[in-house]
Amino acid sequence: MPPHPKRKHTKGRRNRRRSHDALTAPQLIACSNCGEMCRPHVVCPNCGRYDGREVVAKKEKPKKE
Repeated sequence: MPPHPKRKHTKGRRNRRRSHDALTAPQLIACSNCGEMCRPHVVCPNCGRYDGREVVAKKEKPKKE
């Protein structure tokens, strides 16, 4: 059987260990083409452009008549 701790770890010691586990919100910038918020250095998911040129061709939605 594995060894068990001899004494309880204090709350401060536990919290110091967990200090790097916090989540951070992703950084967002406005797309220079469509103005939608997107991650920097990544193709815009809305318009498919990156660095002023079209990288991903977006499909046109069929019009409902």
